[in-house]
Amino acid sequence: MYFKEFDIRWSDLDANRHLANSAYINFMSHTRMGFLIENGFTQRELAKNNIGPVVFYEHMYYFKEAFPGKPVKVSLEIAGLSEDGMFFEFLHNFYDVNGKNFASCEMMGAWIDLKTRQLIGLPDGFNEALRNVPRAKTFKILTKEDTRRFGKKPVNLE
Repeated sequence: MYFKEFDIRWSDLDANRHLANSAYINFMSHTRMGFLIENGFTQRELAKNNIGPVVFYEHMYYFKEAFPGKPVKVSLEIAGLSEDGMFFEFLHNFYDVNGKNFASCEMMGAWIDLKTRQLIGLPDGFNEALRNVPRAKTFKILTKEDTRRFGKKPVNLE
């Protein structure tokens, strides 16, 4: 399991003086990028391969408030990956200084070609790197159908 530690700053608080929703999103994003960089997905390599990650959704579950004063840890586990590496699902958990889990998030995304703006599978080296990292106990091979499991579709204004 991969971890990143954060101090809760004044700017991370909302009007209720606890950790703001936007801070959870930022902490998870920072954790993901740290994980990816440590596994060879540097900005230089992503640019060389003309690919970038996109987020489909982040489902947050809040169990307890978090306040400034003590560091928090954010974990990352790979919960799913398609055969070609195009689709990925990460599981994040938030822990207080005593190891108590105060929030969790399921995040799904994919990779896009930054020129065509189309979803693409990962080049072999990247795909192999993700296949060799520890997986969540609930890991599954993802398919395109998994990205639509909630049945959400755009509804345009008339």
